[in-house]
Amino acid sequence: MIYSVTGTVAAFDRSMVAVDVNGVAFHCITTMTTSQKCASIGSKVTLFTYLNVREDAMELFGFYDKSEMDCFKMLITVNGVGPKMALAILSELTPDKVALSIASGDYKALTKASGVGPKLAQRVVMELKDKVGGLAVGTAAEVDLSAISAALDNSNSAEAVAALEMLGYSQSEASVAVSKISSTLPVEEIIKQSLKILSGKA
Repeated sequence: MIYSVTGTVAAFDRSMVAVDVNGVAFHCITTMTTSQKCASIGSKVTLFTYLNVREDAMELFGFYDKSEMDCFKMLITVNGVGPKMALAILSELTPDKVALSIASGDYKALTKASGVGPKLAQRVVMELKDKVGGLAVGTAAEVDLSAISAALDNSNSAEAVAALEMLGYSQSEASVAVSKISSTLPVEEIIKQSLKILSGKA
């Protein structure tokens, strides 16, 4: 398997980057995020790669960040999520937002990606909730993903998250705030402290 390619950008568009390695250009299918970061002909670049072998073709997928590749590989383990669907998700959400959405059960965030309906998004959350903790992304360093999952399993915290959603916050935003507060507090107090965190006053 090809782990990565390093060379100069020979061509690019919204969904691919061609990397010239000593006169041989590798066609790498990419997310829009990676493509935008490589949008300069002749610039040197290293892409982490994943080779997908099918009966009728071999496709090389390229990622500017290793975290993006790791998230891609995790997503395609879900039944119904192929490489193209995983790229669509990562073109809409960064790896840390994918991890946060899964940990908090915020399947609606995943439906922002083209072609991802509610049922598939719910399946992604259900199948990956126990695996997302091992994803080394930026959010993991700033937010305890396991604490978010634990908060949603506690009745007081879960009730507070639901109340914050009614106030217009996304499930991900509400879950992060609530996970920082003791679940032993009354629901009203959890909501009050969460609102301070969400407004930046805490």
